[in-house]
Amino acid sequence: MKEIHDAELMQDFLLSNQINSVFPDEVKPYLVLYHFDHGDIICTQGEPAEMLYVLVEGKIKIFTTSAEGKALVLSFKTPLEVIGDIEYVQGNPMINTVQAVSPVYMIGVHYRWLRKYGQEHPPLLQFLLRIITRKFYIKSNFLSFNLLHPVEVRLASYLLSVSEEESGTFVMSDPAAYQLTDVANLLGTSYRHLNRVIQKFSHEGLIERRKGSILIKDRKALMSVAGGNIYEE
Repeated sequence: MKEIHDAELMQDFLLSNQINSVFPDEVKPYLVLYHFDHGDIICTQGEPAEMLYVLVEGKIKIFTTSAEGKALVLSFKTPLEVIGDIEYVQGNPMINTVQAVSPVYMIGVHYRWLRKYGQEHPPLLQFLLRIITRKFYIKSNFLSFNLLHPVEVRLASYLLSVSEEESGTFVMSDPAAYQLTDVANLLGTSYRHLNRVIQKFSHEGLIERRKGSILIKDRKALMSVAGGNIYEE
């Protein structure tokens, strides 16, 4: 993680993401622009929550970890997304772990400045309300998606979410995202059934399974199977 001291770049992000009016003028001097490299941990489950982060560029992964240390990927997010909003409102520790899966820029501000200057600022309160209610809406859709769609659709959507474009192909190469037992849990299926669907996709030429990664060979066909991309909402 690096602090980026570039007022012009900060202003560009505020304007391009249409959040310049969200923060009161008293808070703006305390906004900090952060850059995270691929793989950097932005915040960790269970740690005290102190910062509100707004994702303005890049892609992040949100996952939870069990008491046994097993990670379960919950979702992947692109701008505009907020981290630490529920914790700010509830006063709780971090609910999940957040990690950059590409180079990421985030605007961060400490809770103390929000509480001091933002508690009575309608644009900020409305912004947080929209973000939090959207998360509940997406969660509801996610549960419905897993209940109503076959594993083929769920897996295709998941693979598209965790893939990265590389020379015209799409490669899923994040080891933390490629724990098939955890993926099966996320998709609401068994490990054996998930394995069968992966083999089916391989035989159909949609993907190629390699050690520690999956190469997406026919993204258009996989998009057709997914019929949308619920895991990247």
